[in-house]
Amino acid sequence: MSTTLSPIITAQELIANSKIILVDARAGVNTFEKYQKEHLKGARFVDLNRDLAAIPENPANGGRHPLPSPADFSKVLSSLGISTSDHIVVYDDKNGSNFAARFWWMMRAIGHEKIQVLNGGYQAAIQAGFLTNSGNETFEKTDYPSQEWKLLLADIEEVEKARKNDQNIVIDVRDKNRYDGLVEPLDLIAGHIPGAINVPLTENLDENGLFKSANELAEKYKAILQDIKPENTIVHCGSGVTACHTLLAMDYAGLPIPKLYVGSWSEWSRNDREMATQQTE
Repeated sequence: MSTTLSPIITAQELIANSKIILVDARAGVNTFEKYQKEHLKGARFVDLNRDLAAIPENPANGGRHPLPSPADFSKVLSSLGISTSDHIVVYDDKNGSNFAARFWWMMRAIGHEKIQVLNGGYQAAIQAGFLTNSGNETFEKTDYPSQEWKLLLADIEEVEKARKNDQNIVIDVRDKNRYDGLVEPLDLIAGHIPGAINVPLTENLDENGLFKSANELAEKYKAILQDIKPENTIVHCGSGVTACHTLLAMDYAGLPIPKLYVGSWSEWSRNDREMATQQTE
């Protein structure tokens, strides 16, 4: 890991630390209503479409969830009352595979070091006895200075070149059935980027839905990456959200954070690019 603070925090560690700002990044339908009904006490709400993405009219231009500008994200953090020195813990209800890991990556990408994802998410905190609240939380707004994205990013043209180069590796973290082109619940066409390998993000978790140990994850990804350099490693998913779960797992494993292809399959499949399925490879 590039920082001394683990990117993962347990529910027990969370309860023991009172100097943390919590961020609720749960997914699903009517997320704000769900937040208002019940959330971890003190948590501040973020919405993927409003706060963590700049939704285009046409997903062919950057995919379904392109990044907002760093300046706009700084405004979001200011509205959440977050300062550069604050210790932030973000949670969702899918153990980071929804929006918590995306928020974590964005925070790290602007240089915020004290950011962690709650292992086990909302459910783990409840089981550990963390208090809940309803309605809105009260806090003072701040002025988070505008930053720039400091972590590695790849665009569609770079992916096109990388997939044909044996000195690069392109990792697709979606479920195998989506990669194989058997189902596609979100995008228009089923399949995957030719040359990309499939390493489902669910393999980052154990049978209890918690992150596997850092050593186990390190062994796994070192075997996959071999001698491929971080700047030659590109990770993607459907729209650049769940790919962050694997970037989080790699960071937790002590490995450098590779490049994120934010446009992912939602952009690639809408741009008349070569596509593959299980049957064509």
